[in-house]
Amino acid sequence: MLLSALVSLIYKDGVSVQLFLAGLITLVTGVLMMFATRHHKKEINKREGYMVVTFGWIIMSLFGTLPYILTESIPSFTNAFFETMSGYTTTGATILNDIEIIPKGVLFWRSTTHWIGGMGIIVLAIAILPLLGIGGMQLFAAEAPGPSGDKLHPRITDTAKRLWLIYFGYTAAETVLLKLAGMTFFDAINHSMSTLSTGGFSTKNASVAYWNDQPIIQYIIILFMFLAGANFVLSYFAFKGRIQKILRDEEFNLYFKFIAIFTLIAALIIYFQSDLSLSSIQHNMVWGKAESAFRHALFQVLTVVTTTGFITADYTLWTPFLVVFFFGLMFLGGSAGSTSGGVKVVRHLILIKNGFLEFKRTLHPSAIVPVRYNNKAINRFIVFNVLAFIILYMLSFIIGALVFSMFNIDFESAVGLSASSLGNIGPALGQFGPVNNYAALPPLAQWWASLLMLIGRLELFTVLILFTPFFWRNR
Repeated sequence: MLLSALVSLIYKDGVSVQLFLAGLITLVTGVLMMFATRHHKKEINKREGYMVVTFGWIIMSLFGTLPYILTESIPSFTNAFFETMSGYTTTGATILNDIEIIPKGVLFWRSTTHWIGGMGIIVLAIAILPLLGIGGMQLFAAEAPGPSGDKLHPRITDTAKRLWLIYFGYTAAETVLLKLAGMTFFDAINHSMSTLSTGGFSTKNASVAYWNDQPIIQYIIILFMFLAGANFVLSYFAFKGRIQKILRDEEFNLYFKFIAIFTLIAALIIYFQSDLSLSSIQHNMVWGKAESAFRHALFQVLTVVTTTGFITADYTLWTPFLVVFFFGLMFLGGSAGSTSGGVKVVRHLILIKNGFLEFKRTLHPSAIVPVRYNNKAINRFIVFNVLAFIILYMLSFIIGALVFSMFNIDFESAVGLSASSLGNIGPALGQFGPVNNYAALPPLAQWWASLLMLIGRLELFTVLILFTPFFWRNR
């Protein structure tokens, strides 16, 4: 917030005092809380771990509303909380009708919530969730750089330092490239923070479609969306020169294949069937038409799969097949250990492998046939955890859509809202599609969407376990 106040001062947008005050209130409150709890034990067990993670995200979001409210950019507390939760969970859904009139200091804070939330979920997923027993996370956490001790502190500090360095380096690199490609420095740094966090907040009302006549900008964003949607531990291995480890990673290979296949399907349909004028495609040039079809297909596939939420075109105005196609991609998600939301590719991989093995087990009931991932047998607990996660995810999606329908939201919009909020994607379907925002969402529906964002971002179990009676019973 203090950094946002400095940005506000540099651009002379008139809200630097309010942003400084927001930062000061947060800082003083934090210091007082630290002072009041200085004699408490610094140890943490699983029960406290779940509470710290969940309530930490909520408290961050509550204080994150201050810059919006004090600057009167978003005077409504409900709207401000929705925008902040959407930022920290890197969902990218917004209630702002005109983003371009918002002071630059506030827009910078808005992008900063993405950037903090994006790296926060990486450290959370790799360093904390496995120690809380969230089994699906253990698949990649076992290969996280740093000591493999059981204590929480060494793993977090050692892992976080390396991952923060990679995350910061990618953000700086994309900022420089976008600036060289023609963006202003302010637009470049904001879009870099949104891209690496797979968030989707833009400084333009048209999102990345604002630069449809500058393909190089969109290709740069495509590259960094791909990197952000891949396991950040693999980036660490790449910088260490251990390329073979990346090439042998089953999740990365499937992630790459998914994007390639889905892009090819979407590009062919856009080229031959869609109203291409909506995508700034040159009809009089075969190459221009083909390139634009490929670029828009690749961009939209990546933005949905990685749950970034940027847009270059309104895919709901393409063919009905593509509308259903992109809706289905909302349930895919990026790689585990990335800033992406959603189910994650590794869970789909384990589900597919276990499904095929069930046929083999049916034919050979006495055989012991374990699910293997990266040539290692997976503990049955992890397989059960993945199956439970996917069942809970689909159940949460159905309940989410049912609740949205109670606010007189039509079927297409309700299912789109539920999938988008739970998967931290941003653009939905119907009246909340890619070119629309969430301003029309009723206040209570905004609170429900905020809860779904939090549940989806913190891997379901972390939040839902707080609603179970046995969690609150005495030990």
